[in-house]
Amino acid sequence: MQSMCDRIRRARLTAGLSQTQLALHCAVRRSAVAQWEREGGTVPSVQHLSKLAIVTQVYFEWLATGRGPGRPEGADLAAPENTVVDAARSSQESAILVLLRRLPPRKRQVAHAIIEMLTE
Repeated sequence: MQSMCDRIRRARLTAGLSQTQLALHCAVRRSAVAQWEREGGTVPSVQHLSKLAIVTQVYFEWLATGRGPGRPEGADLAAPENTVVDAARSSQESAILVLLRRLPPRKRQVAHAIIEMLTE
């Protein structure tokens, strides 16, 4: 069975994120992500594991324990009820929010500026 550090690394890489990008999404330093991915390193809190699962679109149970599938075949995981995605008023808005979350921070800022220009 894979260790938690290997599952975290695999989830991050599969999501196409750098350690820095994952750190920004989880509101931690890059060094924290590096520790999580290192054999014998620190273990993330349940709160950080939950955020990590959402950001990388993997099942929390798989990430925490290694049991079950890592991610659904060809489908995105639903975000928890208290996330911004649920504030969307339509499936199109939800899709846009999911895409924005996948962008690196700089590209997200550019997308935000473009959307603001379009609404003027």
